[in-house]
Amino acid sequence: MSRQTFIQGTLILVAAGMITRFLGFINRIVVARIMGEEGVGLYMMALPTLFLMITLTQFGLPVAISKRVAEADAKGDRKKIKNILIVSFTITLTLSIIFTAGFIILSPIIATYLLTDERALYPILAISPIVPIVAVSAVIRGYFQGLQNMKPQAVSQIIEQLVRITLVAVLTKALLPYGVEFAASGAMISVVIGECCALIYIVHHFKIKKSFKLLKNISRSIKKGKQTLQELLSIAVPTTGSRLVGSVTFFLEPILVSQSLAIAGFSVAASTKLYGELTGFVMPLLLLPTFITHSLSTALIPSISEAEAKKQHKLIHFRIHQAIRFSFASGALATVIFYLFAEPILKFMYNDTDAAYFVTFMAPFFLMLYFQAPLQAALQSLDLARQAMYNSIIGSIVKFIVLIVLASQPQFGIAGVAISIVTGVVLVTVLHFAVLWKEISLRIPWRDAGRMIALSILILTCGKYLYKLLPQASDSLIVLGLVMLLLGAVYVILLMALKFVTRDELAQLPFINR
Repeated sequence: MSRQTFIQGTLILVAAGMITRFLGFINRIVVARIMGEEGVGLYMMALPTLFLMITLTQFGLPVAISKRVAEADAKGDRKKIKNILIVSFTITLTLSIIFTAGFIILSPIIATYLLTDERALYPILAISPIVPIVAVSAVIRGYFQGLQNMKPQAVSQIIEQLVRITLVAVLTKALLPYGVEFAASGAMISVVIGECCALIYIVHHFKIKKSFKLLKNISRSIKKGKQTLQELLSIAVPTTGSRLVGSVTFFLEPILVSQSLAIAGFSVAASTKLYGELTGFVMPLLLLPTFITHSLSTALIPSISEAEAKKQHKLIHFRIHQAIRFSFASGALATVIFYLFAEPILKFMYNDTDAAYFVTFMAPFFLMLYFQAPLQAALQSLDLARQAMYNSIIGSIVKFIVLIVLASQPQFGIAGVAISIVTGVVLVTVLHFAVLWKEISLRIPWRDAGRMIALSILILTCGKYLYKLLPQASDSLIVLGLVMLLLGAVYVILLMALKFVTRDELAQLPFINR
């Protein structure tokens, strides 16, 4: 089976992530322009409930599978890998049936009483079939990740987005005459079909590439699966805890926002519109660079797990430093662009600049978020998933306290929600690093910290100069694109000059070796 180095695997996932994020943004633009702010608000209100169900169904197994498969592969234990898959499929298929049924039964209560908008029922019901599809797909992706073969996951992500973007415009337009809730349901149906097509591909690839017969002696594997189950659960339970905290937070957020804004004097329609602006326009923009950090995290887990199995402690520190360095390199440019060009970006993307001040305010703080995923992946790889879960719980509690206190006051309103989000982001990232500092004596070298500060100052100064030199960027998409292109070119030069990428890392790029 093909296998990639940490850098190569990351680049494959980054390339796929770049394509899927680009297609995803087109999808969001299409949805926003067809359904408007209220339709986007209904769409975004339904998603947290979905993510909660998916988290419960997956039970943290993708991370656990990746780690345990990497360890077994390092020892050449194929029987162990087979046992891992059988136990994982058994758990996810059982949970997916239970939670999908519960999801459908409880959806009227969730829409009417928790989300305070009964129209959210239709998007919730439309997305319900996706739970078992994502659950099975996640197990197979975890298997390929553990073998450090990132290509199947990358291709399946692209397939999912291509199918979704092909269908979303057709379905939302066809259903819009019946109401925005039906248009939002059409967008959800396109997501389900896209995930189904991605699953068909990855299952086909799995059948071709696996080096054992999965269904042969399956009953014997289940009987001997007790130890495997315990090993998986030691990672899966705290990982589920962390993701469950995130999903519960995401699930409760629109509920608390709507209730808090109601206390502050906002109507249901106004609350839905404001929440749609923040979560439908601002958050996707700020989360754009996370496809790189997520790729780093996905490749980092099997890499560190393999190094830990072989007792290569120096390599563990090196991989984490690499991930931090690459996360900053990807996030700093995005942060400067969002901070300087928030208004024209929102204008050209959504034809709406009302939320520009949110982007400007939140962008500098979200630089911390770009470190968070690799740090959490490192904790999970080192059997410190429980500590990561505790950090997530603390961050969510603080976030909700800030949200309730501020958003319920008329002078803050939706701005209080934005403040609570950045508070949670910064706190969790600091706590993750503190655990690694304590457990494995992880440090950020002063030289690296100095280079990060220098890069930030230089690129911000350059961006301000270019914007001043070409103020037409506010009104012309072509000029804005030119400014970003020039800024990106300068940024690449600065990355090389400050040695954010080493020669050894460049040598691993496929086009360098040709």
